Amino acid sequence: MDKKTIKLVEDRLNGQETFATGANNYKLWLDMYRDESPWLGSETLSIGLPASIASELARLTTIEMKSEIANDEELDEDYQNVVDYARMFTEYGLALGGLILKPYIDRGKIVIDYVTPDLYIPISFNGAGNIDHIVFIDEYQERDTIYRRIEEHDLTGGSYIINNVAFRTKVESTLGKRIELHSVERWASLAETAIINNVVKPLFGYFRNPQANNLDLTSPLGVSCYSRATSLIQDADEQYSRIIWEYEGSELAIDADITALKNSNELPSRKERLFRNLGLDQNDGFYEVFNPPIRDESLFNGLNKILMRIEFACGLVYGTLSDMQIGTKTAEEIKASKQRSYSTVVDIQKALKKALIDTIDAMSILRNFYLNKPIIEPETSFDFDDSLIVDTATEQTIKMQEVAVGLIKPEKYLEWRYGVTESEALEMLPNQNNPNSKDNGIE
Repeated sequence: MDKKTIKLVEDRLNGQETFATGANNYKLWLDMYRDESPWLGSETLSIGLPASIASELARLTTIEMKSEIANDEELDEDYQNVVDYARMFTEYGLALGGLILKPYIDRGKIVIDYVTPDLYIPISFNGAGNIDHIVFIDEYQERDTIYRRIEEHDLTGGSYIINNVAFRTKVESTLGKRIELHSVERWASLAETAIINNVVKPLFGYFRNPQANNLDLTSPLGVSCYSRATSLIQDADEQYSRIIWEYEGSELAIDADITALKNSNELPSRKERLFRNLGLDQNDGFYEVFNPPIRDESLFNGLNKILMRIEFACGLVYGTLSDMQIGTKTAEEIKASKQRSYSTVVDIQKALKKALIDTIDAMSILRNFYLNKPIIEPETSFDFDDSLIVDTATEQTIKMQEVAVGLIKPEKYLEWRYGVTESEALEMLPNQNNPNSKDNGIE
């Protein structure tokens, strides 16, 4: 691992990263996702939109997702653990612009490390925009000592080089002193260098939010699913805070004679606020009721309009965050918003599928290298079942008509309808339509 790579990691740790704006914004997106947006404070409360947006898009993307490797039962068993976590890592990837699924071997099994952008640094990309040089940061703390492992992946000329270097420090913002890998128990079994030949793509899957990077048009890195709504989310938080203040400021109170109240110079709050000492005396009247009208309707209308703009910016259907009972939308506008939401989800599903295929390929290669298992050409099926986000009845009718008149093959229809592989679709066909069957249905 050269000094330049080490310097990149040090810059990341001490906050002096020199990447493009689009690469650095993961810090803002992560703060927003954690409900720690920079504009929040005692005066501005959070309505929790960033996590809600990422969660809803991930839910729509994976709600009925099924995927399997048909031609390798052992590999599929490990892969199903990835499928089980699909909604979780999809949400992280959408919120932060991207996420890496990095396979590794643990006690003879393939497991996946789901790496968020704060723990990896892309160094270079190939002509297709795919990462070909990257470092991962693995760290843990023992009392007052921080241990870090820098894992470098470099794809060069068909060879895949993995370098591991360990460091120890007591200061969060520095790498500290370099140490031997075997001196740390959890890393003792790792090799400092591994070279895998005949590799044509990285040994990990990169799930990238498919939305265009409008922050840096030259960057192949992804942006957060709510990146285009950042200022609107701030507006929504501020408007929500006004509503809360309106309710708190309009709480019923009785301004009473000083002699009728407890002796205190501080204004009470909540239920104690019902009786307040504001210096009234008998000449002013024994008490006055403070009960102003609440102006919540106009405030809620304003918040709802902001929420609808956020829905548009994030590719969500109207009514996901907003209240459709407030304000009016035409049937055409509602239809357009549903189509927008559907296309957003389909694009995410395509990106997720690519990341999973790359992950499966990496699993197969690593299994061969470390466990001496044969490399396979995985036959993988995906079924996202969009019936809950779009009515497919019309499209299904059209495809069946196309099969009936011979425009498409029956097995292609079955692949689309059930998300199976081609061989599985052929097995589903009646014998007379199955060219692989010895029985052609003719007696």
